[in-house]
Amino acid sequence: MNAVQGDRIVIRGRTVDSADRHGEILEVRGANGEPPYLVKFDDGHESVVFPGGDFSVEKAAS
Repeated sequence: MNAVQGDRIVIRGRTVDSADRHGEILEVRGANGEPPYLVKFDDGHESVVFPGGDFSVEKAAS
């Protein structure tokens, strides 16, 4: 996984009742775009994220 500041992330809900979570990467803390990422989710919550298989990155528009 490789990301840069400003990319958007999606964490897929794991069950039928779980909604997807969307957010913006504020800071890449790993080397060469690798995790962990500081993410500000659309609900305003900020968290350090170590992505798993339910995680995707949407590249920021240039």
